[in-house]
Amino acid sequence: MPSPSSIITRNVPEIAAKTGNIYQSINIIAKRARQLAAKQKEELSTKLADFASTVDNLEEVFENREQIEISKYYERMPKPTIVAIDEFMDDKLVYTEPEFIPITRPDEMIIDTEE
Repeated sequence: MPSPSSIITRNVPEIAAKTGNIYQSINIIAKRARQLAAKQKEELSTKLADFASTVDNLEEVFENREQIEISKYYERMPKPTIVAIDEFMDDKLVYTEPEFIPITRPDEMIIDTEE
């Protein structure tokens, strides 16, 4: 029996239409995905820290079912990139564009010196 496909085809023009620029849209999605991944990693590390022991006992390694269940739960969670794309497409993200500052040529630059 074939496994279900985890690949989702995305409509690139629809993603680009949100900002008017596909690269800006991808940048916003990537930043949000990194935020989500960092949060998940921190949560998992906190939960698994309870199981850390200074002595590695072979029996404890094989019998710690709760730790295994926690790890499996995080493996089954949707990937941060998928969540970030869904949030972006559902207009759940708030982002601001940085102010554009034009770059001038060096001979046009005004340098203020106090003497």
